[in-house]
Amino acid sequence: MDRAPEHAPRYRGSGRLDGKVALITGGDSGIGRSTSILFAREGAKVAIVYKNEDRDAEETVGMVEAEGSQALAIRGDVGDKLFCRSAVRKVLDSFGQIDVLVTNAGEQHAQASLEDISEEQLRGTFQTNIFGYFFMAQAALPHLKEGATIICTTSVTAYRGQDLLIDYSSTKGAILAFVRALAHKLASRGIRVNGVAPGPIWTPLIPASFPPDKIEGFGEDTPLGRPGQPNEVAPSFLFLACEDSSYMTGQVLHPNGGEPISG
Repeated sequence: MDRAPEHAPRYRGSGRLDGKVALITGGDSGIGRSTSILFAREGAKVAIVYKNEDRDAEETVGMVEAEGSQALAIRGDVGDKLFCRSAVRKVLDSFGQIDVLVTNAGEQHAQASLEDISEEQLRGTFQTNIFGYFFMAQAALPHLKEGATIICTTSVTAYRGQDLLIDYSSTKGAILAFVRALAHKLASRGIRVNGVAPGPIWTPLIPASFPPDKIEGFGEDTPLGRPGQPNEVAPSFLFLACEDSSYMTGQVLHPNGGEPISG
């Protein structure tokens, strides 16, 4: 990438996640990496799940450990239900508990028209972006105690769509419904479920999935006139993970550069 994403937290930790264990899917880069580092700075042990970017995962582990915390990297496909069960077991074997589940793994593939979206792409995008959220939540839920939190990454595209990302936008809408439904289901157990819907954020996914002419000027149509950085999104996850948000469930935060959202 010509411009490296900004991952480092912007402020000192205050122990808001002391004694907690967080499992973060898609934690090797971008928003997931920044969230992992910030959680570690706030006292959490962090397990990251990633698909195949070994170097990125190793770097993130090093960044978490540099914050004085412990890290675990688990390689695999969240679209595989058996893998999700195995990943949860590895976290429990290593850290003994799970207090925060962040389902963040995702994929997107820009296509010029609906007809260009192949069945293979459609199935793959849904498998990762929504099936993976179900599978990981199902695997972790038996081990979550009262006070635990689940945070799902949706997107501004869930609210307004994106003409190059029709299948991706559809999965993000499904995640929004998942957050709201699961929040109602788990409220009586004292487990809160919320979401974060980023706008245009400068992560490795952008140059990897958009055509070059769409990358130039990326994010400049927001009221703030620029794309966001991963470390501008991570604090939303921290807020929802800790007791600061104890009276919130079924809600979504919108770090999106100022775009008004309704619905």
